[in-house]
This record gives sequence, C-alpha cells and structure tokens, in this order.
Amino acid sequence: MSSPYARRRERFLRALPERACAIIGGAAEMRRNGDVHYPFRQHSDLLYLTGFPEPDALAVFTPGRERRFTLLVRPRDAEQERWTGRRVGVEGAVERYGADQAFPITEAPQRLHELLDGCDEVFLHPGDNPELDALVLRTMAALRRRERQGCRAPRRITDIQTVLHEQRLIKDEEALASLRRAVEITAEAHRLAMGAARAGTYEYEIEALVDYTFRRHGGYPGYGTIVAAGANATILHYVDAADVLRPGQLLLVDGGCEWQGFTADVTRTYPVATAEGRACFSPAQRRVYEVVLRAQQEGIALARPGVTIDDIHRRCIEVLTEGMVALGLLSGQPAELIDKGEYKRYYMHRTSHWLGMDVHDVGDYAPGGQPRPLQPGMVFTIEPGLYIGEGEQEPPEYRGIGVRIEDDILITEDGHEVLTRAIPKDPSELEALVGSGRT
Repeated sequence: MSSPYARRRERFLRALPERACAIIGGAAEMRRNGDVHYPFRQHSDLLYLTGFPEPDALAVFTPGRERRFTLLVRPRDAEQERWTGRRVGVEGAVERYGADQAFPITEAPQRLHELLDGCDEVFLHPGDNPELDALVLRTMAALRRRERQGCRAPRRITDIQTVLHEQRLIKDEEALASLRRAVEITAEAHRLAMGAARAGTYEYEIEALVDYTFRRHGGYPGYGTIVAAGANATILHYVDAADVLRPGQLLLVDGGCEWQGFTADVTRTYPVATAEGRACFSPAQRRVYEVVLRAQQEGIALARPGVTIDDIHRRCIEVLTEGMVALGLLSGQPAELIDKGEYKRYYMHRTSHWLGMDVHDVGDYAPGGQPRPLQPGMVFTIEPGLYIGEGEQEPPEYRGIGVRIEDDILITEDGHEVLTRAIPKDPSELEALVGSGRT
C-alpha cells in the first residue's frame, strides 16, 4: 500500500501541466544564539508531500519526465553525523522517501539547470525563500543565454499555492487522523491546565504543564502557548508568561498540540481558583463570558457546506455587538455600531482561520475576490472574544477582562463536527473543574 506522501505527490503531479516544473525548498536550521539552534521543523509544503525531516532539502517535481520526483539533500558525512546526528543521505532519499532520483544539495545549481531545461512553467512560492527565488531566476537566465545551443528556458513562474495549497486545504484521511490525535492530546493538556489553575501558580507553570503534556505524547506545541492571567488576556498574543495567578482573575490559555505535522488550536478562559481550589466567575466576568460563548455557539451553528467564513464572522460580530450594548460597553443601535466599526474597540480580530499543518494554514479565503463557500474536508477555527482594557473610560466592573473561546471545526457532508468538543467551556463545568487537580 502506498504511503500518504506518495498519494499526495501523485495528486499534486496530476494537477500540474505536463511541461511544468515545481520546486519546493525545505527549511533551514535557525540559530538561536551563539552556536545554539532552535528545534528544527520542516517546511510544511515539503513535509506534506515527502515527509522528509531534515534541513537543507529541495524537492523538484517534473510530471512530464520519467523521473518525476527529485530530492536534493545533505549527503552522509560520518564526521558531521557524530556531532549532530544521523542523516538520511542521497541513498536514503530514494529508498526511504520514495524519490525517483536524489543528489547532494550542493549540486542544486547544476541539477536545477538540467531539470528546468525544456520546461514551460515553474511552480514556486515566490517570496517564501529569497535564496531559492534567486537560484531559480539565475538558472532561467542561464538557460536563456544558451538557447542557441539548444537549451530552452521556462517562460513563466506560477505561484504554487494555486495547486498545492488548494490541495492542503481539503484534508485527506491521514491529515484528519493526525488532527484528531492532536486534538486528543490538546484536550488532555487543557484539562490538566484547568485542574492546576490555582492562585499562587505562575503563568509559566501552566505553560510548562501544557507543553509537557504535548511532549509526553510525542507531540510538540504547534505554536507558542499563550497563558495570560487577568489583564494580560487583553493582549492577543501575550508571550511573557511571567505573572502569578491571583484569585478573582480570569485565565486565558491558548495552546494546541502538533502531531505528525498537523496542529490543533484551542483557547479556553476560566476563573483562577483560590489556593483551596474554589473557582467562580464574578457576576461581571460571567456576563462577558456568556456573551462570547453565545457568539461562538451561534457561529458554530452556521458552519456547513455553502456557508462562508465571512457569514460566520458577521453573525459573531452581531451577537458580540448586541452583548456590548447590553453590558454598557457601547451605546446605540447594534447595526449602526457595526457599520461604523465601533465593535473593534473590544473585538479587533477575525473569527476564523484555516487550520492544518500551520496554525494559520494555507488556502485562499476569497478566490476570485469572493468569500469562499465552505466544503467538506475543510478545517478551521471559530474564536470570538472580548478584550476590555484597563483605561478609566471603561466601566470599572469590566476593566481588564479578556475572554476568548476557540474550537476547531471540520466541515462534513451534512454539516460540521466540533473536533474539540471534549474540552469544557460551559461556565458551571469550568467552575467545577478549575483548581480541582482533576483532569
């Protein structure tokens, strides 16, 4: 039976013109400081099609040739491997990763010259890798200069997202299986965080617990875990994680596990428990929370084939704006406040984004300039929120309250599935779980 990578490559190759050449560069190691590097994560496009895990790789696809899949990789090097680990090498690229042919990455200029010669069109992700862009342009220029000797340079460059990213947008069975496992691990991490969220704990302790749970199951954080207590939750991408949790605060935790290249993305907000383990929303906190929860529930209810992300966003804005008026944060008619954009004072981001190998995954939101109808196999988030600053102009009982509730949604043939439905968000259920030490 063929691997999911082979099936994806075959689908990709069939979608390319016969005389095209598609080029995908892998990621490079990134230096953190001194001679220390960040943990390596492969470029999602190359990972999706090949599963190849090492840095400094290049994949080339030529559908009209006998050898359609070429990998250029780091060669085996006994001395380097003693210091930095085993390498797949040229032979392993063929034997283990299904390449029709493979070469050392140092031969990239020569091999691209051979592979591009005679092609009409190059599929590339322009701007994603400037060094690769420059190499392709140099190769095309060299081929043009040699056309009198029989070479033929490609005549155009096409953005690869028109083919590959459209395929990544509709999840195959293997992608969905990985996402479901990522969600299972994420659910465990969020429940553990809820159980541990007592006064006196530091944000970084909750962050460490979440990330540890991901790693304990062989996953990784799909993005930087956000743990934001009190007014820190009004900072959308708060990263400091340095403050102590205090009773009476809300705690916002935004974290998702990456499993086999696919990531979940979940946010929950709940009250910090006392040192004895009692957790309770204040009346003001609960009012804000219930506005956000109602907006999310109505947004989720809309999710089905044919509806657009814009439709869901619009409905969430309507519910949130009505709630802002009821809370006394805004005054006036909700429709007029929406038209004027007044709601953006407390809700400044979009409600949804695609989800998959990247937390903000690839895929066109408005092909042809029109909002895209949802289709079975698409996965995206629904994550409304309210973020009330600490300024004197804000009602005192709401100052410093930040709430976001986020779930991962799969569009099915007859509607939708909330992949993350097992993670509590009902306020009463949260009050019973938070600070209890239970999962």
